[in-house]
Amino acid sequence: MNDQTAKPSAADAFRNDAERVAREERGIQKTIDRQDAAESDGDGDGDAPKAMQAGARAYPAPPLPQQHLEKPGLEADLKLAPMYDAPFYRGSGKLEGSAALITGADSGIGRAVAILFAREGCDVAIAYLNEHEDAQATQAAVEKEGRRAILLPGDVADPAYARHAVAQTLEAFGRLDVLVNNAAFQEHAGDLEQITDAHFDRTLKTNLYGYFYMARAAVPHMKPGGAILMTGSVVGLQGSGELLDYGMTKGGIHAFARSLSAQLIPKGIRVNVVAPGPVWTPLNPADRPDVSKFGAGAPMGRPAQPEEIAPAFVFLASPQMSSYITGEILPIIGGY
Repeated sequence: MNDQTAKPSAADAFRNDAERVAREERGIQKTIDRQDAAESDGDGDGDAPKAMQAGARAYPAPPLPQQHLEKPGLEADLKLAPMYDAPFYRGSGKLEGSAALITGADSGIGRAVAILFAREGCDVAIAYLNEHEDAQATQAAVEKEGRRAILLPGDVADPAYARHAVAQTLEAFGRLDVLVNNAAFQEHAGDLEQITDAHFDRTLKTNLYGYFYMARAAVPHMKPGGAILMTGSVVGLQGSGELLDYGMTKGGIHAFARSLSAQLIPKGIRVNVVAPGPVWTPLNPADRPDVSKFGAGAPMGRPAQPEEIAPAFVFLASPQMSSYITGEILPIIGGY
């Protein structure tokens, strides 16, 4: 008999769900874009603060290229490519022989973390929505470091996908030592009434439900010495009038990590948060039409690049570096 009536595989179903979610995200984005266009006031540029340079190489400062990406946002489409490969960072076996599952690892902070984890001896499962081109570039970068990488498209807000991602990681690498909850949805709104039910639901489902589902699926398979890391935000610490729902979720992530860290102490699994300020990734160009001044309000006068954030994840993931640290929130916000 012919096999044409066979049901799609679980991986195909998760891929199809991811495409649907991406379409829904673009719908939310278009609604806000129309409202922004109607309210545009044409403000002038003003005087940009001088950007601080204190790294191993110079990083871009505002004005940044004007660009608005369609959600979920492809790093490959950015006019100004994020700096993620950290050429001056030298690995020293801090994660040798371990395996990590990183959500939102196709681009931005997630990509930079995947590369540095690999440079420290870690195999990486790359979880992402539907940004296949970006994810393949991250996979190639991990493999260039001499480590294995697998691709796991799907929606982290689906508990079945979370179980699938963990199962595939275990099948590929035989272990799971580090979970990095990093995937996020962000769409600004200047007025409470602009946030539709669908908008609110997508933000909470990705940023809170997704973090919970991934942790719940991963913990039973993690051993003492393992680590769960979460990407919080300065918005979760200070709030933001234009990121009401996003700020709510980031504050929730901070509280979730603090609480989960206490629960997992008997299991020997540490839980910590990295809370960045503005970082040049596809997230913001896929949120706002005007990103020319992005990061200019930080005391350093510029956004961070992903490679400036990723070493903090290495530090908090490595049992040699941070074995007595759990339940902490590490702000990396460019000064006070």
